[in-house]
Amino acid sequence: MIRKLLLLLEGGVLLAGLLLAIFVWQQNGALKQPLNVPAGYVMEVPAGATPGGVLNRLESEGVLHDAFWLRLYWRFNLSGQALHSGEYQLNPGATAQDMLTLWQRGDVVQYSLTLVEGWSFRQVRAALAKQVKLEQTITDLTDAQIMERIGQPGVFPEGRFFPDTYRYVRGMSDVDLLKQAFARLAAVLDEEWQKRDANLPYKEAYDALIMASMIEKETGVPQERGQIAGVFVRRLQQGMQLQTDPTVIYGLGERYTGKLTRAHLREATPYNTYVIAGMPPTPIAMVGREAIHAAVHPVDGKSLYFVARGDGSHVFSDDLDAHNQAVREFQLKRRADYRSSPAPVPAVQ
Repeated sequence: MIRKLLLLLEGGVLLAGLLLAIFVWQQNGALKQPLNVPAGYVMEVPAGATPGGVLNRLESEGVLHDAFWLRLYWRFNLSGQALHSGEYQLNPGATAQDMLTLWQRGDVVQYSLTLVEGWSFRQVRAALAKQVKLEQTITDLTDAQIMERIGQPGVFPEGRFFPDTYRYVRGMSDVDLLKQAFARLAAVLDEEWQKRDANLPYKEAYDALIMASMIEKETGVPQERGQIAGVFVRRLQQGMQLQTDPTVIYGLGERYTGKLTRAHLREATPYNTYVIAGMPPTPIAMVGREAIHAAVHPVDGKSLYFVARGDGSHVFSDDLDAHNQAVREFQLKRRADYRSSPAPVPAVQ
């Protein structure tokens, strides 16, 4: 009886060993199989998808075979691993093991969007709308509705987003990116505001943001930001109008066609700093950290005027006579390639 039991046990062990060997052989074969994909193949994993469901789909599409063994491998080896949604890029020669490794690392395809200093919110919206891999949710919303969607009801959007390059993956939305850019601007503004100079003509950080937007639009030469800030701050402190063209242009909106006239300078709008006292009610563009830094650290000096040379830089003057002389030299005798600062904003790609 004992001998028979030993023989049965021995036979069971051999059978188990044989089944295990078959299991390992089948699984290794499934893992090492080359995937049937063309060059640059991008596999999408939608939100909420399971490894088993995606493997079955890929098998039905002819990308792989033996999905059963791959499901078992994931279940026994990676059961606690979440499957990140998004896009995974696979190239010819990639194996099923390569694909599972990408899943394990969550190595999804990333895209990028660059928001540029000096852009208006209208340009930001246009740039977002061109991102075909980004879920579009704000196309038909007003600016006010967009701010509600990102959790900032009643906040005016102009200048509230930080210019930078933002990374995203398929499945993210335009609102997701706007939330990131809004939070980034708020953090940078707070950092700079906490280290501001004393005796500035601002009641709150938002005033510094408005000032920074004017500096951003006036500055073609980065080194001049602090000087331009100094001119604006001294004019405010002395009760002088700021008289800066970019605010007039912003107030004209879509009516501005590229040429600023004397009639425009006399037109009463909340943004016309040739008419109003002090600063406009809101920022007029997106600003980088450098413009904010200049707004809270204006360069000391006596200059109260500046005029564009036509190459992006400016001539700074302490008095009106010197300023008028510079205007006659650089404004009334403009070269064919004359431009005020900053340089033209690149077109949205």
